[in-house]
Amino acid sequence: MGRDLTELCRQLRLAHVVDYVAGQDEKTSELVEKLLLAEREGRRRAKLGKLVQQAGFPHLKTFDGYVEEHITFPNGQPLDVLRELAWLEQKENLLLMGAVGTGKTHMATALGVEACRRGQAVQFYRASDLVAVLQEKFAAGTLTRFREKLRKLDLLILDEVGYVPFSQTGSELLFNVIADCYEQQSVIVTSNLEFGQWTSIFGDTKLTSALVDRLVHHAHILSFTGESFRLKQAMDRIPQ
Repeated sequence: MGRDLTELCRQLRLAHVVDYVAGQDEKTSELVEKLLLAEREGRRRAKLGKLVQQAGFPHLKTFDGYVEEHITFPNGQPLDVLRELAWLEQKENLLLMGAVGTGKTHMATALGVEACRRGQAVQFYRASDLVAVLQEKFAAGTLTRFREKLRKLDLLILDEVGYVPFSQTGSELLFNVIADCYEQQSVIVTSNLEFGQWTSIFGDTKLTSALVDRLVHHAHILSFTGESFRLKQAMDRIPQ
């Protein structure tokens, strides 16, 4: 029996198949190997579908046709490098900053989908939605269990930080989640506000400073400029 077939059986946890194939002829071994390859691919697809579904993406996005000329990338970290997800393996963050409608959420989602393809656990939240969930769990006494669930993620995506101001309790709860992630998991944040404006969202200057400090440390910051794609598309549809 070939080494490849032995490795396939190990990956699929089929110890008894190894014993069976060992006593068969080469033709049977080849057939079994084809069947096991099909099983492995089927399991991979099923796992990908489950991970993507669990991630809660509002829309599935890819990088097909994605425009990046208006994005300023960190030195040595262009889009093709970021797509390799080395930053995720190193538990680093991505901070996507810029005007509304310039492709930040699209990029965050596409990177999240790519992470799912590689077997990583991802969760997507609009920041205001996550704060609402945290407050609900806090009131119900189930916050600890929910935070434990979040700690099992490889990547947390926080979309639209800066669109809705939070209460003091909401800000503190979100800060605790960010603190849990620090150097343990990766976070992607999209925001239309510069860091200096985040106090208007979180309220407390010290809390905001501590939160930004944890996000920026070990982070790659991308700047999105230009006009809104959505606005441009809407204007293009108006008859001239």
